[in-house]
Amino acid sequence: MAQTDITIDRHKTAIRRAGFSLPVNCLLRDALIGQDMTFFDYGCGLGQDLELLSEKEITCIGWDPVHRPKTSHTPADVVNLGYVINVIENQAERAEALRAAWSLANTLLVVSAQLDNDASGRNQASYADGYLTLRNTFQRYFTQSELRAYIDDTLGAESIPAAPGVFYVFKNEERKQRYLVGRFRRKAAIPQQRISEILFEQSRDILDPLMEALTQLGRVPEPDEFSLTPQIVERLGSVKRAFAIVRRVTDEAPWEEIAAKRREDLLVYLALSRFGRRPPFAKLPISTQRDIKAFLGSYARACKLADALLFSVADATLIDQACRGATIGQLVDNGLLVHRDALDSLEPLLRTYEGCARALIGEIDAADVIKLHRFSGKVSYLLYRDYETEEKPALRARIKVCLRDLSIGFFEYGDRIEEARLETKVGLG
Repeated sequence: MAQTDITIDRHKTAIRRAGFSLPVNCLLRDALIGQDMTFFDYGCGLGQDLELLSEKEITCIGWDPVHRPKTSHTPADVVNLGYVINVIENQAERAEALRAAWSLANTLLVVSAQLDNDASGRNQASYADGYLTLRNTFQRYFTQSELRAYIDDTLGAESIPAAPGVFYVFKNEERKQRYLVGRFRRKAAIPQQRISEILFEQSRDILDPLMEALTQLGRVPEPDEFSLTPQIVERLGSVKRAFAIVRRVTDEAPWEEIAAKRREDLLVYLALSRFGRRPPFAKLPISTQRDIKAFLGSYARACKLADALLFSVADATLIDQACRGATIGQLVDNGLLVHRDALDSLEPLLRTYEGCARALIGEIDAADVIKLHRFSGKVSYLLYRDYETEEKPALRARIKVCLRDLSIGFFEYGDRIEEARLETKVGLG
């Protein structure tokens, strides 16, 4: 059929659709159009894309030979030639439309056309290099590769596929490369605040007091040990669940350290309780019973571990190793000097070692420094003159406890000041 035999009704190809056209959707998806850019729709048809873009406050204008013929061809950052070249039956006019749209694009031209799969199953007559539809419109169906080659050959530029039947042609090489880099940059999800963190922040009024109780006890408090238990249960389900939230948000390590210290305290207490008459489990304070169950499992196991700790005090090798490995105090040739306020920071073996001496002599409140003898099984309590203010305080008295024969020696230094001065004061660290 000769092309001159028929007048094509091109205006009938303009349609209304639900939402944006595919090429404009691609531009929005790829952030290639926005409020800081201008948009020109070359062959805008009924102008539905323009209406929807205006609602997004994007500056846009369009021209169509039938529906908006009075609009001038206006240069813009982005120009859309949407499903135009496929409805032009004249090949020269088709190429001219593509070149005209390209000339208006300051940054980007997006070109789209019908693909050959869109014609499948349709009874259409061949016409020129395409088909004549039942509505007397023309359609030139391309394959994806044909459309790309046509755009590239006509414009002398490289097009980039954006979607089936949709291609981008960039005017600026840097802008094209920025787009391509963005295509292969994986989108990272914004880290979301964990549910436990949200619950923690929402419940700080009851979780802060709970953390204070946990710090004191080293374990989950029983209802009679924590007055806010009903509020915890009502809001978070249980105190154990509340503690699990706290551990996830604040990190588990500090709570494990607190529990370990409480366990050590219990063992030292039970070890030294052998110096009197170790009470039966039922006679212990209820809080101590709970501690033993929480940290040591059973009273029998706790007593066994405590006895092993106590008997280790008699091993000079273990005492020496503990003194040399201590992270506090001052190691001297035959002992470890420890400031009185740092005793609780010693490891359980040395705490028990010193505790045995105290079990014999009681508290020496005036002692400034305690010397744990590394080899002789002795503990000395050293009392100085003006310990806190003097750089090299003078020793005024010494009390020595010998654990091997359970003897106690008292030594007064009187006027022998110079020979009994402390060369280096022992601090808390």
